[in-house]
Amino acid sequence: MQKQHWMIRLVRFLSIFFVLFGCFIVFLYTPFYSNMMVKLLNAIVPVEVNQVAAKSQQQASLSTDETLEPGSRLWVARQVYLKLVETALKSKDPQDLSVLQARYQQLQNEIRQDSEKKQAEEKDKKEQISIPLIIPLVEQAASEASAVQLEQQKDPIAELLTLNNTDNKALMEEYEQYLTSHDVKIETEAEQEAVNQQVNQDIAYLNTQNNETEKGSEDNNVANRPYAIVILGGGLTLADNQKDIVINKYTRLRLETTLALEKQFSLPIVLSGVEAPYMQRWLEQRGIKAKLLENRSMNTCENTRFSSLLLQKKGGAPTVLLITDRYHMPRTRRLFALNGIATIPVEAPMPTTLTQWQPAKQNYDHSRRANYEMLATIRDMLFGSSGCREVP
Repeated sequence: MQKQHWMIRLVRFLSIFFVLFGCFIVFLYTPFYSNMMVKLLNAIVPVEVNQVAAKSQQQASLSTDETLEPGSRLWVARQVYLKLVETALKSKDPQDLSVLQARYQQLQNEIRQDSEKKQAEEKDKKEQISIPLIIPLVEQAASEASAVQLEQQKDPIAELLTLNNTDNKALMEEYEQYLTSHDVKIETEAEQEAVNQQVNQDIAYLNTQNNETEKGSEDNNVANRPYAIVILGGGLTLADNQKDIVINKYTRLRLETTLALEKQFSLPIVLSGVEAPYMQRWLEQRGIKAKLLENRSMNTCENTRFSSLLLQKKGGAPTVLLITDRYHMPRTRRLFALNGIATIPVEAPMPTTLTQWQPAKQNYDHSRRANYEMLATIRDMLFGSSGCREVP
């Protein structure tokens, strides 16, 4: 049998390749491709919650009023104080809660004063340095390398996720000793009344938290009990006058989905992304108040990371209702799960709707979005998210 010339084999190969490529291009303009990609994403992207990170949300007492920075000394003092109040309420011979509250107020003042003193000292040091130090290039390179190595060893997120790290444990022991033994005097009736009022508020807070925990235990399924509604921004654009900045169609459709969802659930609303202030204004014009704004994130990884830190700071939310489009949803759910939060997906519509065949451009818009999310998901799962800051 005579062997075919290499040119004939090449032509045959190229013909088959271009036929298959042409079929693929045609497939991109059908509604079946994007639907297939969504099913594939939902099948391959894991959304199991990281149980270590989930400890940061375990208090499950989300509040729009709590403003203490997680991991800060004031935050640690607050946790110790609430623990002592709860212990006192359960004890048959409790200590005077008004005295405990007075000690806590004094401890807060001392922490704030110490913080202000350190800030003033740092400011003085900066002002005293008028001429930059000249460091040999070799020493400077070694210093920078050491700094990088130290930074790699630290995980600032992990430090915020638990009270069990070494520094927090030491602070907790110190503050507990202070709150149980420090001398304090309540001199006037007005001071006593203010202290008693604050004690009543703290007891009400603990009762609410305990009731929420008991309710969650009755449900036996935390994943079915959302604590907040999280809406991810989809971008900004210019208004018709080409001057004002407004939300784009992706963001608007997600907010419209929020309007319908808010009627069913009376939950805190978290707006995530640099679009957050514009999203908040849009909701306010329609009678919805969103108090929790995460307005520093620039990508999906930062959306999930910074929103998780915000929820932790506000008391914790093990599960949230997540609003974004169907293509963005699997990747976002995975990143929230890595940050310790389970998500209940609520899909917002796309600016264009899928058609059977025509107009084909609408179908291609969906296919292009699906391709982007598939590639981004593969990148995240294999190499981690790029350009994602640790803290806002």
